[in-house]
Amino acid sequence: MKKTFKETVYEFTRKIPKGKVATYGQLARLAGNIKAARAVGLFMKTNPDAPHTPCHRVVAKDGSLTGYSLGKRIPTKRHILKEEGVSFIGNKVNMEKAFWTDMV
Repeated sequence: MKKTFKETVYEFTRKIPKGKVATYGQLARLAGNIKAARAVGLFMKTNPDAPHTPCHRVVAKDGSLTGYSLGKRIPTKRHILKEEGVSFIGNKVNMEKAFWTDMV
Protein backbone atom coordinates (compact mmCIF):
# COMPACT_ATOMS: atom_id res chain seq x y z
CA MET A 1 0.00 0.00 0.00
CA LYS A 2 1.29 3.45 -0.94
CA LYS A 3 2.15 5.83 1.89
CA THR A 4 0.20 9.02 2.24
CA PHE A 5 1.88 12.41 1.93
CA LYS A 6 1.51 12.83 5.70
CA GLU A 7 3.15 9.46 6.45
CA THR A 8 6.01 10.33 4.12
CA VAL A 9 6.52 13.70 5.84
CA TYR A 10 6.67 12.00 9.25
CA GLU A 11 9.09 9.41 7.86
CA PHE A 12 11.50 12.14 6.71
CA THR A 13 11.04 14.02 9.99
CA ARG A 14 12.21 10.94 11.90
CA LYS A 15 15.43 11.00 9.86
CA ILE A 16 16.47 14.48 11.03
CA PRO A 17 19.38 13.85 13.41
CA LYS A 18 19.93 15.53 16.76
CA GLY A 19 21.75 18.82 16.31
CA LYS A 20 20.17 19.43 12.90
CA VAL A 21 16.96 21.03 11.63
CA ALA A 22 14.91 20.83 8.45
CA THR A 23 12.46 23.36 7.04
CA TYR A 24 8.77 22.93 6.35
CA GLY A 25 9.39 23.51 2.65
CA GLN A 26 12.27 21.05 2.57
CA LEU A 27 10.08 18.30 4.04
CA ALA A 28 7.27 19.14 1.62
CA ARG A 29 9.68 18.84 -1.32
CA LEU A 30 11.17 15.57 -0.04
CA ALA A 31 7.68 14.12 0.44
CA GLY A 32 6.69 15.02 -3.13
CA ASN A 33 4.76 18.30 -2.99
CA ILE A 34 6.95 21.39 -3.05
CA LYS A 35 3.95 23.69 -2.49
CA ALA A 36 2.76 21.97 0.70
CA ALA A 37 4.92 23.65 3.36
CA ARG A 38 1.81 24.83 5.24
CA ALA A 39 0.45 21.29 5.28
CA VAL A 40 3.75 20.12 6.76
CA GLY A 41 3.32 22.77 9.47
CA LEU A 42 -0.12 21.38 10.27
CA PHE A 43 1.30 17.85 10.43
CA MET A 44 3.95 19.01 12.89
CA LYS A 45 1.29 20.76 14.99
CA THR A 46 -0.82 17.60 15.15
CA ASN A 47 2.08 15.14 15.44
CA PRO A 48 0.74 12.19 17.48
CA ASP A 49 4.17 10.60 17.93
CA ALA A 50 6.44 13.18 19.57
CA PRO A 51 9.28 12.85 20.44
CA HIS A 52 9.74 9.75 18.22
CA THR A 53 8.80 11.99 15.31
CA PRO A 54 10.86 15.07 16.30
CA CYS A 55 8.66 17.91 15.09
CA HIS A 56 10.75 20.32 17.18
CA ARG A 57 13.50 19.92 14.57
CA VAL A 58 11.38 21.57 11.86
CA VAL A 59 11.76 25.34 11.49
CA ALA A 60 11.02 28.15 9.03
CA LYS A 61 13.43 28.59 6.12
CA ASP A 62 15.03 31.62 7.77
CA GLY A 63 15.65 29.68 10.99
CA SER A 64 12.71 31.15 12.90
CA LEU A 65 10.97 28.95 15.43
CA THR A 66 7.36 28.94 14.33
CA GLY A 67 4.94 27.09 16.51
CA TYR A 68 5.27 24.30 18.99
CA SER A 69 2.44 22.87 21.02
CA LEU A 70 4.24 21.32 23.99
CA GLY A 71 5.36 22.90 27.23
CA LYS A 72 5.82 26.65 27.01
CA ARG A 73 5.64 26.44 23.22
CA ILE A 74 8.47 28.31 21.41
CA PRO A 75 10.70 28.59 24.52
CA THR A 76 10.36 24.81 24.98
CA LYS A 77 11.23 24.18 21.32
CA ARG A 78 14.28 26.43 21.61
CA HIS A 79 15.37 24.72 24.85
CA ILE A 80 15.11 21.22 23.33
CA LEU A 81 17.03 22.27 20.21
CA LYS A 82 19.78 23.87 22.30
CA GLU A 83 20.04 20.71 24.41
CA GLU A 84 20.51 18.75 21.17
CA GLY A 85 23.37 21.03 20.11
CA VAL A 86 21.62 23.41 17.72
CA SER A 87 23.21 26.87 17.77
CA PHE A 88 21.32 30.12 17.46
CA ILE A 89 22.01 33.62 16.20
CA GLY A 90 19.64 35.77 18.20
CA ASN A 91 16.23 34.09 18.10
CA LYS A 92 16.91 32.12 14.93
CA VAL A 93 18.62 28.80 14.33
CA ASN A 94 22.08 29.19 12.83
CA MET A 95 21.07 27.57 9.54
CA GLU A 96 24.64 27.57 8.24
CA LYS A 97 25.57 25.11 10.99
CA ALA A 98 22.33 23.30 11.76
CA PHE A 99 20.59 22.85 8.39
CA TRP A 100 20.14 19.15 7.61
CA THR A 101 21.56 18.41 4.18
CA ASP A 102 21.87 14.61 4.36
CA MET A 103 18.23 14.17 3.46
CA VAL A 104 18.05 10.52 2.50
